[in-house]
Amino acid sequence: MAAAAPAEVAIRMYNVGFGDCFLLTFKYPRGLRHMLVDCGSTSAPQRASKSPHFMERVVEDIQRVCSGKLHVLLATHRHRDHVSGFSTTSRTGKMIASLEPDHIIQPWTEDPRARTDALTASAPVYTSGKADPKRMTAHFLGALEDMHAVAAAIKHAAGREGFAGKQTLERLGFLGEDNIRNPAAVKNLLAMGRKGKAYYVNAGMVLNILPGVKCTVLGPPTLEQSDAIRKQRARDPANFWQFRSFWGAQSLAMRRQLPRAGRASRAKSARALDLPKSVRWFVNQARQVHVDQLLSIVRDLDSVMNNTSVIVLLEAGKRKILLPGDAQIENWAYALSKPKWRKLLEDVSLYKVGHHGSLNATPKPLWELFKHAGGPGTRNRLATLCSTKSGKHGSKASGTEVPRHVLVEQLEEKSQFTSSETAENAFCSEITLDC
Repeated sequence: MAAAAPAEVAIRMYNVGFGDCFLLTFKYPRGLRHMLVDCGSTSAPQRASKSPHFMERVVEDIQRVCSGKLHVLLATHRHRDHVSGFSTTSRTGKMIASLEPDHIIQPWTEDPRARTDALTASAPVYTSGKADPKRMTAHFLGALEDMHAVAAAIKHAAGREGFAGKQTLERLGFLGEDNIRNPAAVKNLLAMGRKGKAYYVNAGMVLNILPGVKCTVLGPPTLEQSDAIRKQRARDPANFWQFRSFWGAQSLAMRRQLPRAGRASRAKSARALDLPKSVRWFVNQARQVHVDQLLSIVRDLDSVMNNTSVIVLLEAGKRKILLPGDAQIENWAYALSKPKWRKLLEDVSLYKVGHHGSLNATPKPLWELFKHAGGPGTRNRLATLCSTKSGKHGSKASGTEVPRHVLVEQLEEKSQFTSSETAENAFCSEITLDC
């Protein structure tokens, strides 16, 4: 006999600044079950404590609510703003591990068994004009690993005075920081998976993780299902990924070379060559173009990682809760191409806004599916939660700011919208749904 659905579910959104941390509590007649979705931040909340230990306060509250036991842990993808709280280099990772989660869910790209040859695969991805799925996967996973070396080098360069303009430096540093692999967090997630049960998921899987709750994985697709996750629309970084072995080998060289663009070394180099002022200006402009190219590369890296994000739909009684992490359009395209999943998404009750409110993480075809999106009089009105911090990603001038104002306007008009930036409770927002 199928287990009875919970009577209600409470969703807590912690204000972690630029990051995600959600705790879902399912209430059953005989007790509670708790599910943690991500725990990370790359920029402290503006209205909450600016203490470097603000994440410890968050995890302490999670421990309190869970009464020492966590049943499900979902780490949607490897970006630091989603997993830094799992790191054992601070107290938070050990505190979460002490909750002994029964089920640990991560994207298929994190499966250690899939990485055996990921860094050494040298055979061509395409043979006889056709893609070899195994080699294509190894190539993709290896490229994700190399990404962290590139991001580390770029972040190192961004810390050098005079390397570029202040705004560009801030963007390089922030994006580089988010893309640097956090080995302590990854190792801790693997260890928790060994103690409990680890799931490395892809689109189409259905998980039995909570009594009376159906958990359908809508993304990410594997490369066999769709290789679109390797690309970013409007700009295709395929040429970058062709040279993944080069970037991996050159990471140390990059760290040594990039700081040479600093102000002191630039002036010294110019004097040594006794360049005319007009030529020095040209050299400086050429170096700035190089910086802009680096910014473009790190944005591509950031986008590819977002397309490995887990998308989960939870069905509990009459309620549906959609948790898409940072999934972008390429990840969503596969799910939205399936008529049965489009139908499944129509009556979503609560939507965790994708990628902190970015322009391409809530595709219009998805938004238009939600039949509960509408004005205040809409029956069973859609609830939306957005964990974000303005001014960290994109720019208003280019129409890429996060959160994107046109999306926020739609969310405010057509849903019961809560943003971590503007919520009445600066520490944590909570919504309870009856099932």
